[in-house]
Amino acid sequence: MATKIRLARGGSKKRPHYSIVVADSRMPRDGRFLEKLGTYNPLLAKDSEDRVKMNLERVQHWLAQGAQPTDRISRMLEAAGVVEKKERANPKKAQPGKKAVERAKERADKAAAAQEAPAESEAAEATEAAAE
Repeated sequence: MATKIRLARGGSKKRPHYSIVVADSRMPRDGRFLEKLGTYNPLLAKDSEDRVKMNLERVQHWLAQGAQPTDRISRMLEAAGVVEKKERANPKKAQPGKKAVERAKERADKAAAAQEAPAESEAAEATEAAAE
């Protein structure tokens, strides 16, 4: 059986509360699970101890059994020091989007035009002064 350690959503609308569970990967997100390992409350402050509560002993047991943590759970486990930190390949993360690139290009064109205009007027004044 392919098991995953993942989040199961609970709570009311706009007030999420998650359970950290071990479930068969084929089951629905909030469906049947094998064991509840902890809770996650995203509404609490990031430095709060009650934000993420996990039974780390049981998490290590399930990892030894071959359970695969989801990305969010693996980040929580990295923060807890259970799993070593993984390199994440997201090459486009630092690149701006299409609209931002277009806006930057427009600004550069305007700045170049603004620099050329005074330079041309100075050159015209210099030629007039030389002609006199």
